[in-house]
Amino acid sequence: MSPISNRRGMTLIEIMIVLAILGGIMALLLPRLTGQLDKAKAKEARIQMGQIVNAISMYYTDCGKNPSSLENLVKADANCSNWGPEPYLKKDPKDPWGHDFVYELNGNEYQLKCLGKDGREGGSGFDADITLEDIQ
Repeated sequence: MSPISNRRGMTLIEIMIVLAILGGIMALLLPRLTGQLDKAKAKEARIQMGQIVNAISMYYTDCGKNPSSLENLVKADANCSNWGPEPYLKKDPKDPWGHDFVYELNGNEYQLKCLGKDGREGGSGFDADITLEDIQ
């Protein structure tokens, strides 16, 4: 039997170097990936707002008025005799960040807004509000 002195394997230093290289690559790529994710969510919010606007338009056609809340697009509205038969939206609308859309009815006009990534009024970048003017 010959001694096992010819075994080759990775030393701890070699493993640490490989991990450091992988960590450096991830540090460079991660901000780009998260930025792309936020960009995709902002686009998704605009698409969802377009779908809500279409649902409000169908509700208006059936009921002759705008809904008092977005809930009236999901559940039957007692103040509308011609509602449905299918809901205008399948579920309560949430923006891609999990926040409620802001819907305000003033007379015959309405405002629809997504509060952005931070879920608060105002902001800049991906925290900025998305309004109807932004999707048209």
